[in-house]
Amino acid sequence: MGLSKAQTRIPWREIINNSRLLSKDAFWNSENVTVYDSFISGEYLGWNAKNLTLINCTVESLQGMCYIDNLVMKNCKLLNTTLAFEYSTVDVQVQGNIDSVMNPSGGIIRADAIGKLIMEKEKVDPGKTQIICREGPKKKACA
Repeated sequence: MGLSKAQTRIPWREIINNSRLLSKDAFWNSENVTVYDSFISGEYLGWNAKNLTLINCTVESLQGMCYIDNLVMKNCKLLNTTLAFEYSTVDVQVQGNIDSVMNPSGGIIRADAIGKLIMEKEKVDPGKTQIICREGPKKKACA
């Protein structure tokens, strides 16, 4: 018995809830993973992943969330997270500050503030990424 067209359009997803992950390279090369209400700490979080979603998570990562195709973060906190989102397409909503962001490929990043924003025009098109900060005089662009 085959699957209908509607069934084949729904991707398989791995769900992780209420967890504490202390790992280098967590979610490396993963696809279709959603993490809820968890703490994740480690370098290179999510590199080369596709369709990684983090909801109500606290993340601590050096060069985390880079090279990701379709990263979604909702109501997350980033602790000691530097050089985040390099070459990633993002829809990120962070509660609090982000220490540094480097060369996202496109999408939107919302945070209270970004300590350092690195957008190298020879490597990425800054116009493809919208940056919105809730703090500061402009409340529009950060860093």
